Amino acid sequence: MGDITKFLSPKLIKVDMQAEDKNAAIEELAELLYKEHVLKDKGSYILNVLEREAQVPTNLENGVALPHGKSDAVLRPAVAIGTSKRGIRFEEGSPVSHIIFLIAMPNNADDTHITLLSGITSRLLDCDCLDYLKEAKRPEDILTALSTEEVQTESKGSERFLIGVTGCTVGVAHTYLAAKALAKAAGEMGVSIKVETNGSIGTENVPTREEIERAEGIIIASDKETDMERFRGKQVVTTTVKEGIDHPAELIRKVLDGKAPIFGGSSTERVQQAASGKAEEPAGTLSGKMLYKALMNGVSFMIPFVVIGGLLIAVALAVGGKPTPQGLVIPEGSFWNQISAVGSAGFTLMIPILAGYIAFAIGDRAALAPGMIGGWIANNGSFYGASAGTGFIGAIVAGFLTGYFVRWLKKLQWPEMIKPLVPIMIIPIIGSLFIAFVFIFIIGAPIASLMTALYAMLESMSAGSMILLGITIGLMQGFDMGGPFGKVAFMFSVGLIAEGQPQFMGAQAMAIPVAPLGMALATFLDRKHQLFLPEETANGKAALAMGLVGISEGAIPFAAGDPLAVIPANMIGSVVACTMGFLFGITDSVAHGGPIVLILGAVNKPFMGLICMAAGTVVTAIVCMTLKRLRLKQR
Repeated sequence: MGDITKFLSPKLIKVDMQAEDKNAAIEELAELLYKEHVLKDKGSYILNVLEREAQVPTNLENGVALPHGKSDAVLRPAVAIGTSKRGIRFEEGSPVSHIIFLIAMPNNADDTHITLLSGITSRLLDCDCLDYLKEAKRPEDILTALSTEEVQTESKGSERFLIGVTGCTVGVAHTYLAAKALAKAAGEMGVSIKVETNGSIGTENVPTREEIERAEGIIIASDKETDMERFRGKQVVTTTVKEGIDHPAELIRKVLDGKAPIFGGSSTERVQQAASGKAEEPAGTLSGKMLYKALMNGVSFMIPFVVIGGLLIAVALAVGGKPTPQGLVIPEGSFWNQISAVGSAGFTLMIPILAGYIAFAIGDRAALAPGMIGGWIANNGSFYGASAGTGFIGAIVAGFLTGYFVRWLKKLQWPEMIKPLVPIMIIPIIGSLFIAFVFIFIIGAPIASLMTALYAMLESMSAGSMILLGITIGLMQGFDMGGPFGKVAFMFSVGLIAEGQPQFMGAQAMAIPVAPLGMALATFLDRKHQLFLPEETANGKAALAMGLVGISEGAIPFAAGDPLAVIPANMIGSVVACTMGFLFGITDSVAHGGPIVLILGAVNKPFMGLICMAAGTVVTAIVCMTLKRLRLKQR
């Protein structure tokens, strides 16, 4: 059973709360946690809870709300409980909540804590306990009514057998509440069920292949990614974890009545539904949420490669780099040359990784290799006669095209004799040839022509207005952060150094670090973590280091994750820095940019150069944060 006093105490219980709305209720209960030294930063924790609420409201139809959040601001696991006679509305149009459980869980909580905590919250499906809690007059009464109870995720007693899968984004309360709700409803309906839980402590109660074969159908009440391939050919209901808690009997009835669709789509389905309460998204649906989840899957796998590659190259350049007319060069055979080579390997792999894991999120394992191959081809212009590859934008295109092509291939009726080879050989080969053909023969030629045209355009502009040229080079540099547009501008500027015109490289050198430095500044200014995810905030520190040594790729994860806000901000900030560079007459005698060239003496006016970079960085950060806030208000 466990000792619930680890999480509860009368001092963490408020009978008859004063709050009248959701935010005030969370604030009131968070104050109890803060006073009892559960939280080290109340404001940060509240923001984490509200972020979770924004994903899917945590109120249940039985008059209970379970706002919760995992946060570094939490010192130890605990639950603050409040009751409200008038009721508090957590979601427009939903019933009011009379009992609020505010759960605080540190990011490093162990398995025992989560299991005990889920046991406490699972008591909320006990109607007698719930009625007692609503009528409680003292904190001690509530404490007495609650005792940990192991979640029963298997119900027996019938030849009719179902399988359930539950999971929520935090994996603390809703995962186990939904599991118990399904088990309880199945027992009342005379049906056996086994429920797999995907909580913070990992996946438990996983059904065997034999159990899946025996099951009449599958109920997936989850806000997390679920492996669907094992359920191919079965009736499958997919919905949110909240629906699993509120309407378990309806979900079970749908399967028992044979009204659930037969699953035959992709191996990995994103079953997280919109917070609007949409009950089901059939397999194969091309939704905006699925596209975003696939994109973020690729970005999350790419980030370590960006960080490793960028930081190692940054350190190698800063310590071992020597300024030459060809740029900052690390002497061949030196120790720092080897470190730089390791970093270059990370940078080389980051684009294929991005494409591969976007494809994987859509088409599962069979799409991984074709996606990575597509990303490699997209980033290597030699395949299609271009001077530069398509960078991260081409990788995103390759990932989505490959993922959905593989998804379509898996729906075809393959002969029984070759079916075992389909996912491990036939589909990967066909998928790889498909994406190679698309880039080499369809996308490649226009890209090569575009690169040539852009270079010719810059040459024709070089004798004209410096302001117009600064705007053009700045836009190209900020658009793809080391991608094909930036490379064309870079090669143009480098070529003019040898002709005795270092002012072009000087202006571009001002723009090169703006994107990563701007993202680093934006994450720093977002103290309340309203605009950036925690991993983005951490990546901001790596972007800072990369920006200081002129590695613009440090901003790529931000741009890939939120292109509509980040790319315009980078372009505007880069234009500011580049144009100021031309206006101030800044020159750069080496083929490199960023604050490091100021330190190395390659720039004629280092102080003015610093002002240019700082201005572009500030503009980028402000524009990015403004665009993100505008989009948040529209939601």
